[in-house]
Amino acid sequence: MDHVDFVTQQWERERPDLDVTAMGVIGRVGRLYLAYQAEMQKTFHRFGLNAAKFDVLATLRRAGAPYELSPGDLLKATMVASGTMTNRIDRLEADGLVARKVNPADSRSFLICLTEKGLELINQAVEAHVATQSGLLEQMTEKDIAQFRALLSKALGSAGSQ
Repeated sequence: MDHVDFVTQQWERERPDLDVTAMGVIGRVGRLYLAYQAEMQKTFHRFGLNAAKFDVLATLRRAGAPYELSPGDLLKATMVASGTMTNRIDRLEADGLVARKVNPADSRSFLICLTEKGLELINQAVEAHVATQSGLLEQMTEKDIAQFRALLSKALGSAGSQ
């Protein structure tokens, strides 16, 4: 019995008229998210990053060479507000991990690009991140993981999220 079972059993006792099945599933998803985030934060911290900085650097890295995107494309890929993205870019630029450069297609705008230091850092950090994530699933079989992925994808679809 885990904490979620404890909570749902209390509701079942106090309000037997309610079906708290979904509460149990969603409660576990939330607790799992927090547990995963805690471990991933440790990995990011080893590289002087947090999840927000990692997200921007990883987005630029996975865009492929020359590892640059417009602020608008970064916004779409990370789904944060414009002011939040500006703050992230400013901090990463101050750390020497990204640079702003004039967009050659439109001199009124600029592109955000990884610096050599940023590329080296994200390459190291993403390797550690993938290892951390793999470790979080190490007690699951390949079949378990395939089923879990399929169920999570189905759940995301039913929640209206992609």
